[in-house]
Amino acid sequence: MTNFNKLAPDALLDKTVKNLKVNGIESFVFENTDEAKKKLFKLIPENSEVMTMSSETLRLSGITKEINESGKYNSVKNELNKMNRETDSLKMQKLGSAPEYCLGSVHAVTSDGHVFIASNTGSQLSAYVYGASHVIWVIGTQKIVKDDKDAIARIYDYILPKESVRLAEQYGNPEIKSNVSKILIVNKEFNPDRVKILFVKEEIGF
Repeated sequence: MTNFNKLAPDALLDKTVKNLKVNGIESFVFENTDEAKKKLFKLIPENSEVMTMSSETLRLSGITKEINESGKYNSVKNELNKMNRETDSLKMQKLGSAPEYCLGSVHAVTSDGHVFIASNTGSQLSAYVYGASHVIWVIGTQKIVKDDKDAIARIYDYILPKESVRLAEQYGNPEIKSNVSKILIVNKEFNPDRVKILFVKEEIGF
């Protein structure tokens, strides 16, 4: 099986960045997470409306905490946490689907510039596809793969087992399993200013 946690060599990274640009997605490359965070917070004006999607990359890097706890941003996640899922479901769906800024990560990026995001619930996908005015993905370069086939293999063979373990530990129930319920494949972005990728030369996230 392909080693899906190995950082991409520079030649593969350069090819991926070039092809993402052709596909309408601007990418930046950083040696470490701290450098990527500095760029991220330059891209987001203070007091902006920001939604942090569930992401181990964002959590481990401290980005989730900074957005939701610093008071510098209008955190959509904080607003959602104040709502009642039973009585405010439609409002919550609308709020989470069209934020000004949407932050997250992805599960695979191919060398020809295709981005893969798998989801159990699909809750983050509408913002990624169209709803958010700005999308920023922070991605460890271990997520770069050769082609679409390897991207699918990375999702099912590498990420899904890890995500199931994470969920089981989070809820204290070894019977809980994650699912690949939906997969978003971004082949092209027609607004060249909407989606940006911050690649990090560190193994962070799944």
